[in-house]
Amino acid sequence: MSTPQENARLEQIKRSWQQRRQITDRLAGITTKIGVYSGKGGVGKTTVAVNLAATLAQEGRKVGLLDVDIDCPNVNKVLGVTEPPGYVDGEILPAEKWGVKVVSMAFFQEKEDEAIIWRGPMIHNAINQFLQSTAWGELDYLVVDLPPGTSDSPLTVMQTIPMDGFVVVSTPQQLANVDAKRCINMIRKLNLNIVGVVENYTGEVFGQGGGEEMAREVDAPFLGRMALRSSYRDADKPTVLLDDEVAVEYESIATAMKTSLSALGREAA
Repeated sequence: MSTPQENARLEQIKRSWQQRRQITDRLAGITTKIGVYSGKGGVGKTTVAVNLAATLAQEGRKVGLLDVDIDCPNVNKVLGVTEPPGYVDGEILPAEKWGVKVVSMAFFQEKEDEAIIWRGPMIHNAINQFLQSTAWGELDYLVVDLPPGTSDSPLTVMQTIPMDGFVVVSTPQQLANVDAKRCINMIRKLNLNIVGVVENYTGEVFGQGGGEEMAREVDAPFLGRMALRSSYRDADKPTVLLDDEVAVEYESIATAMKTSLSALGREAA
């Protein structure tokens, strides 16, 4: 006869299996899932995620963007989305702008400046709810904007979503690259794929080459760099749709990303 503790454990295993099955079913129509990740905040991770998604959409790809940076969700602001997702019969229907379907925790806050003060289990539940409930449909790419750092939130995403690989965002500065190495080590410890490193904010102010050198040190592909430009001040739409030079940078990065995915044996759209 089973004890109450054994029964509770079996029920938990059953629930976990059902959750994973639901998530697998929801993501079944997505060809390629890419995480955009950084070792620290402030390196432009969300900006990279949004502009990469918009670039792929401009190429005619079917693209989704999932913001699981639960504490500081900003994807909607960078993408310029004002209309929230729909919610029908228990399903989240993503909002859409510039050809990109998007879901973000920001849509579910009453106030934009509200602090989300949640412990790990609540963040875990929120991420699982997004994954179980969102009707993405058929997509060539799902770009996932992860929380920064190496703690519980990114770990939850990495263990829950069957990612094809991760694009790591860094800058020319030494401290950013030390933190980027930490998140690259985390990815590798979980036996996941690093698609490559991008170096953001290059130019006269912060210099250039630190991110590329770091990629070489850790034996990761270097996908390219993005200069620090005044055009990023315009929040009307993703900068790749406003500035031809930025568009060229991201087109080059998208091409390098696809090459890296192919080398990893992952199907690229």
